[in-house]
Amino acid sequence: MTDLNTLKDKTLEAITAAATLEDLDQVRVSALGKKGELTALMKTMGKMAPEERKEFGQAANLIKDAIATALDSRKATLEEEALAAQLASETIDVTQPARPRKKGSIHPITQVTEEAIAIFGEMGFTVAEGPEIETDKLCFDDLNIPTDHPARQMQDTFYMHGYTGDEGSLVLRTHTSPVQVRTMNSQKPPIRVICPGRVFRSDYDATHTPMFHQIEGLVIDERGTKENGGGRAHMGHLKGVLMDFLKAFFQVDEVKIQLRPSYFPFTEPSAEVDIGYEIVNGELKIGQGDKWMEILGCGMVNSRVLENCGIDPEKYQGFAFGMGVERLSMLKYGMPDLRPYFDSDVRWLDHYAFEPLMIPSMTRGLN
Repeated sequence: MTDLNTLKDKTLEAITAAATLEDLDQVRVSALGKKGELTALMKTMGKMAPEERKEFGQAANLIKDAIATALDSRKATLEEEALAAQLASETIDVTQPARPRKKGSIHPITQVTEEAIAIFGEMGFTVAEGPEIETDKLCFDDLNIPTDHPARQMQDTFYMHGYTGDEGSLVLRTHTSPVQVRTMNSQKPPIRVICPGRVFRSDYDATHTPMFHQIEGLVIDERGTKENGGGRAHMGHLKGVLMDFLKAFFQVDEVKIQLRPSYFPFTEPSAEVDIGYEIVNGELKIGQGDKWMEILGCGMVNSRVLENCGIDPEKYQGFAFGMGVERLSMLKYGMPDLRPYFDSDVRWLDHYAFEPLMIPSMTRGLN
């Protein structure tokens, strides 16, 4: 019995003194392992008398349980201390400056938007902005979009159920055209604005996302007369503006475009604009070639839209156009899939993003 009590006291002291999980495991093995001291003592029971063997076995089991309990308790304590030490060593001070190699960059959407603003700014356009949550009156009614138009169905438009404004249901705008309506409601002609911003539609694949970006343009001026030389807002001017923009944006000397008749409720006549392109040595060349690619939509502002905005269609006319920012950037910078634009993948940003000082402006230019 004396040997058992001595072993118990010695083992419990060693358990308390163990500073690491490895030290604690060594104590366990030396006491309870196959060749441990307690195991060796219990092997001597075969030579004892029955009564002595019973008493010795009961005492040995109690000591074994006490050692096991002490081992578990000390193990839990050491694991907590190890975790606390690990967390302390891995703590990051978020107030410290960022690593030099993790400098900020310009997202392609921002870059292309600023490029377009710089180009149209040199043409005399100003930037107009509006809210992303709109009434269906401004988003659809004032733009001559009938109530049964597919664009107004829930499979295409995000409605904010349970919320209504003074002018009908609230929606996430499906285009930046409501900004044009707001501009015409608040300004008198002549008007020359572009309307960049985020828009939302219920669509998702390699070339469509539920949220994307548009740039729309609007020009309103007096109708053509002998006195004003034919006016300053007809289809010829529209085509000229678009050609100048595409040449500047794609940085080509000449650009070939065609206007295909189309239909939009807010313009009449309406047209889809195709741009010429060709594939040279596996590389897309924009501007020339025998192949055509749709790039944007445009047309003359429908007289009903002018009336809805309090502008006399007998005195004024105008044109409008709209293009997708992501589509422009995909064509210019060779990005095959739209979805990574919004994945927040640092590797993609490292490859496609732009240096902060490269952001374009009217004074700096595009590069």
